[in-house]
Amino acid sequence: MNLLLRNRGALLLLMINVFLVFTGIGLVVPIMPTYMTELNISGSIVGLLVAAFSFTQLIFSPMAGRLSDSMGRKKIIVLGMVIFAVSEWLFGAVSDTYLLFIARMLGGIGAACIMPTVMAYTADVTSSEERAKGMGFITAAITTGFIIGPGIGGILAEYGIRVPFYAAAIAGAVAAVITALILPESLPASKRNKSKTVEKQKLSVQLMKSYREPYFLSLIIVFVSAFGLANYETVFGLFVDHKFGFTPKDIAYIITFGSISGAVVQATIFGWILNRFGEKNVISFSIIIASLFIFLTLFVHKYWMIVVVTFIVFLAMDVLRPAISTQMSKVAPEQQGYVAGLNSAFTSLGNIAGPIVAGFLFDIDINYPYLSAAIVLMLCFVLSMRARNSQVSESIS
Repeated sequence: MNLLLRNRGALLLLMINVFLVFTGIGLVVPIMPTYMTELNISGSIVGLLVAAFSFTQLIFSPMAGRLSDSMGRKKIIVLGMVIFAVSEWLFGAVSDTYLLFIARMLGGIGAACIMPTVMAYTADVTSSEERAKGMGFITAAITTGFIIGPGIGGILAEYGIRVPFYAAAIAGAVAAVITALILPESLPASKRNKSKTVEKQKLSVQLMKSYREPYFLSLIIVFVSAFGLANYETVFGLFVDHKFGFTPKDIAYIITFGSISGAVVQATIFGWILNRFGEKNVISFSIIIASLFIFLTLFVHKYWMIVVVTFIVFLAMDVLRPAISTQMSKVAPEQQGYVAGLNSAFTSLGNIAGPIVAGFLFDIDINYPYLSAAIVLMLCFVLSMRARNSQVSESIS
């Protein structure tokens, strides 16, 4: 019996919990433009709020990865879900800008605990051949949360602009309780003892030494792609709100429709796609498609055209992210938490720089963030092609 089948109950439970958390995150997406307008916050502040989330995620991700290697996955996942719930409640309850920043930074800590640990957990319970399928299942749960979340958020916003934040807090709390009570631990004590001897440098040392790793170019691709995608995602709601006058419900429908395809692909044929074409080819293709269609967003005007373009961009993103995670999970089998932490850290670096740039560009011209995202992703495509060609040359020699 293969590992994936043997551990399907644990993986299913993890999918449910991650689904609840990201449903909570999705709840607040369509109402953010209205919420920011109500609080009289500029695009620059929106970008800084997103960057604050990513900054704390960057700081704590490697730490969380190491802790999951030494303490076990379950405790870190539960801790992350609790922190996430508190952060969402605080963001909905306050109005002062500095408290909003505190809330987003807490959210970053929660994400740092959850995401690398969930990916490491998945690597624990799958073989190398099954990993793409396992990662696809987890990412499908995340995407499905985003599918359902915005629709629910658009409905809840009619009862009050802050209600979706409180609902997100409840979703996170429920996920934490379920995880604490039912989820089995995936990392035996014997392996935890071994993991304690693995890299214990501070984050700054880890990042400075990462250039020595054989997967450093992959980390650069992670950073650049995250930067470009963050440009797109940070101002999406503000862009369609300012340019087309879309309501929270309109934004929810677009995000929902765009996300459905990603969930279907991840849950059905994602594993086959990676096994058939390889991670590097899939990553390169996804990046170039995202770049081209983000650029096309600047030229569409009709609602149905916006839906189609957004649909394709979201699909490319939903294939790209688990492809990168799968590739990174294979580079160091004995350090899953550590490598997942570095992956998350470089993603956070991109998610720090991207939103700050997007926010300031948005205040200058609402089209500039998308132009920037398209250019950066095109550069990322060039990097990915270089990485693929290097791999081919090495295999020939």
